Amino acid sequence: MADTPIHAAPAPAAPEGELSIRTLAMPADTNQNGDIFGGWLLSQMDLAGSIYAYKTTQSRNVTVAIEAMTFRKPVYVGDVVSVYATTVRVGRTSITVHVAAWVQRRNESKSILVTDGNYTYVAVDDSGHPQTIRQGSSSVSA
Repeated sequence: MADTPIHAAPAPAAPEGELSIRTLAMPADTNQNGDIFGGWLLSQMDLAGSIYAYKTTQSRNVTVAIEAMTFRKPVYVGDVVSVYATTVRVGRTSITVHVAAWVQRRNESKSILVTDGNYTYVAVDDSGHPQTIRQGSSSVSA
């Protein structure tokens, strides 16, 4: 089996975008095979994307879609997981963020892209209704 999924774009050589979250993969986060559970990794990526999206929306965000996920490599216990985010597009009430998880394995100096995909968030008000993203409130470039 190839290291990269058949339909995956080539992995960049180094992380791109803004570091949004960094954490350590722990034994409690493993699946039945002893690898880090994919759901745990997706939740870390969702948190990172939401933190990043907030800088543009300046409001509460809800995740409405996760698309184009590519699981490239497994994550192991002890890996340091760093999640980077970049803006794909900003709409009237939504923002799509490309989120990429990279790991630093023990005894290795190079970071490895393990998973990436696009997360779409909708800015909502205190009642949970979509609200317009104020133009010019962004601290990141689209």
